[in-house]
Amino acid sequence: MKTTERTNRGRKALLAMIVSGTALGWFASPAGAQQEGRRRRGAAQEAKAVELAPDQVAQLTKIANERRLNVDDLLAAAKTYTPSGRHDEYVLFSSGGQSGQVFAIGVPSMRLLRSIAVFTPESWQGYGFAGKDDPVIERLKFKGTLNAWGDTHHPALSETKGDYDGQYLFIGDKANARVAVIDLRDWETKQIVKNPLTISDHGASFVTPDTDYIIEGGQYGTVLGYGYAPPEDYQKSYRGMVTMWKFDREKGRIDETKSFALELPPYWQDLADAGKLASDGYFFVNSFNTELATGGIEKGNPPFEAGVSKRDMDYLHIVDWKKAEQVFKSGKAKTINGFPVIGLDTSIAEGLLYFAPEPKSPHGVDVTPDGKFMVVAGKLDPHVTVYSIDKVKKAIAEKKYSGKDAYGVPILDFDAVMEAQVELGLGPLHTQFDNKGYAYTSLFLDSAVARWSLGGDFAKLHSEQPWKLVTKTPVQYNIGHLSAAEGDTVSPDGNYLIAMNKWSVDRFLCTGPLLPQNFQLVDIAAPGTTMPVLYDMPVGVGEPHYCQMIKADKLKSWPVYPEVGWNTHTQSLDPRAPKKGEEGVTRDGNKVLVKSIAIRSHFTPEHVEVNEGDIVTWRIVAAETTQDATHGFCIGAYNINLSLEPGEFEEVTFVADKPGTYPFYCTEFCSALHLEMMGYLHVKPKSGSVSDAAH
Repeated sequence: MKTTERTNRGRKALLAMIVSGTALGWFASPAGAQQEGRRRRGAAQEAKAVELAPDQVAQLTKIANERRLNVDDLLAAAKTYTPSGRHDEYVLFSSGGQSGQVFAIGVPSMRLLRSIAVFTPESWQGYGFAGKDDPVIERLKFKGTLNAWGDTHHPALSETKGDYDGQYLFIGDKANARVAVIDLRDWETKQIVKNPLTISDHGASFVTPDTDYIIEGGQYGTVLGYGYAPPEDYQKSYRGMVTMWKFDREKGRIDETKSFALELPPYWQDLADAGKLASDGYFFVNSFNTELATGGIEKGNPPFEAGVSKRDMDYLHIVDWKKAEQVFKSGKAKTINGFPVIGLDTSIAEGLLYFAPEPKSPHGVDVTPDGKFMVVAGKLDPHVTVYSIDKVKKAIAEKKYSGKDAYGVPILDFDAVMEAQVELGLGPLHTQFDNKGYAYTSLFLDSAVARWSLGGDFAKLHSEQPWKLVTKTPVQYNIGHLSAAEGDTVSPDGNYLIAMNKWSVDRFLCTGPLLPQNFQLVDIAAPGTTMPVLYDMPVGVGEPHYCQMIKADKLKSWPVYPEVGWNTHTQSLDPRAPKKGEEGVTRDGNKVLVKSIAIRSHFTPEHVEVNEGDIVTWRIVAAETTQDATHGFCIGAYNINLSLEPGEFEEVTFVADKPGTYPFYCTEFCSALHLEMMGYLHVKPKSGSVSDAAH
C-alpha cells in the first residue's frame, strides 16, 4: 500500500510538472541525461589518443573479414565516421533537382541534416500550407496558376570579398526561371523572384564577390517578355539574356527595382561565374548553339542535339558588369515586360560585351581563386581551355578581334586570350580548385574526376609541371558537377571533394527502375596521385545538379528565434503576435479573430466556435524557448499545416465553408503528452450560427 501511495504521489508530481512545463525541458532537450552522457563520452574519445590493444586488432580483423572489407575500406570508414554528439567539419548545400528543394549534408559523415523547402510545398516544414498569408508561396504563381514544383540547379552562398560568409543561400529554378533567397539564420526561404523575360533558364545562381548581384543566365533562346514568334523568325525575334538581380544585404532581399538584364544573341547561354580579385568587375557566361539551330526533327530537320553541335567553337561571353551597372543607372536601358534591359546594340556601343571562341559545346566556366584564369570545359572536347584575364583585358584594349558575330559583338582572337589547353579525357564539364595549386574537373563520359596542375602563381604550390594532368579517380557513374571544400572562393580549403554522379546502377540495392543519384566523397587532402573515394551516398529525392561546401563554423544559425512572437518573413518581433493572457476568440460581423498560444502540452484556446461562412484569421505563437521544442498546428479539412519553431508567430486566414467539428492538433511529437495537445474547431451550420459576440 505504501509503495502504491508513493507511486501515485510520484505520478501526480510528474503529471503536475508536465502540465506546468517544468519537466518537459529536460525530457525534450539535448541537456537530458542520456544525451549529455553520450556527448561527454564522445568528447573523451576525441581527446584521448587511440592505441589499439591486440584483442581490438583481432576484433577489427574479424569484422573486416566477415564483411569482406579491405584496409582501404577501414581507412575510408575511419575518415568519414562521425561519432554521436560530434559535428561535421563542413556543410554541403546541394540542389534538389526535381524536388524543388535544397539539401544540407554534413561532410565528411555524408549525413543528411536538413531539406530546405524552396519551390515545392513541403508538409513537415509547413511550407505552402498557410495560403495567401505566406508571401513567399504567393510568388510561385505564374499568370494566376500555381507552379508548385521547381527544378533547382545551382546554389550560391553569399560572399564577402570572394569568400563565403555563411549569411545567405541563393538557388535557381530552371523550370520556371525563378531565384530564391534563403536566410541561413533559420534556414528558411524568404523570397522568390520570377524572371519577367523568360519562362525557363539554367545559369542561376552565381554571385559577385561581395554579393552585390546574383547572376541569372538564360538557357534557351526565346522571345523576351514571354512573347511569341515562329521558329522561322528565330534569328530575328529570339534573344538570350542574363539578369543581374540586385541584392540588398541589410534587408536580406533582392531589390527588383534596382535589378536589370542584358540582352544577348539567341545562343543558348549556360553557366556563369563572377570574376574575383584580378578579374573583379567581370563575369563570364558560356554558350552553345552558336549555329542558331531551330530543330524540327518531326519535319525532317536535323534534331537539336545534332544541329547545336556542328561548330568546333562556341562563344564565351565576357561581360563588364560594373560598367553595365553604370549604363543601367544612366538610364540607357529599354523596358521589356516592365523590366529594364540593356539592349544588345547598347552593350556593343558601350563596350560591355565581348566574345572569345571556346571549344565545343561548353558547359562549365570557372574562375581560379586568384581571379587570373577562367577555365572552360567543352563537353565534346577532351581538353579544358584556360583563358587569362590579363590577356583578355589586353586584347580588348588593343582590339585584337578575329571578327564579329552576326549581331555585331566583337570576337576576341582565340590565341590572344588563351593561356593553355589541358587534355584530361572525355566529356569534361565542371572545374573546382583546392589550396595546393590543383584543379579538379568532372569527366562525364570517362566517369572520373581529373586532378590537374595549375600554372601561374599556383605552380609554386605543387611539384608537377603546370597545366598537366596529374591523375584521374574513377567514380560511379557519369559525373556531372563536383564541389570541393570552399572550392570556388578566393581561399579554397582542399581536403574533400564531392562527385555528383548521375547514375548509380549497381552501387545500391535496386529500388525499381527509378534509381537514386550517387554522391561520392573523394579524399583530396594528399598531393600527387593519391585521391581515393571514401563514401557513397544515395540521393533518392531528385537529380541534384550542383552544390557548395562551406566550413561549418561560418554558419551562425539561431537555435531558437530571438524573441517569442517572431515573424519569420520579416525577421522581427511581430506586434500582432498574441501574448500570454490574450488568448481567445473575438467576432466582428462574419470576421473571426483567434488568438492562440502553443506550449507544451496544450493549445489555448482548445475550443473555437465559428459560423459557416465566417472569415477566420488564426494567429498562433509557439511560446517556447527551449531548443528543438517544435510544435505543429494542423486543421486537415482546411489544408492548414504549420510548423512552429520555438518563438515563431504564424497567421493563417481561411473561410469556414465546411460545417462540422474538426480536431486540430500538434503534428510534432513535442512531449510526453503530445497526443493530448489538441483542440476542436466547431463550424456551426447556418441553421445554428454563433451569435455576434466575443466569447
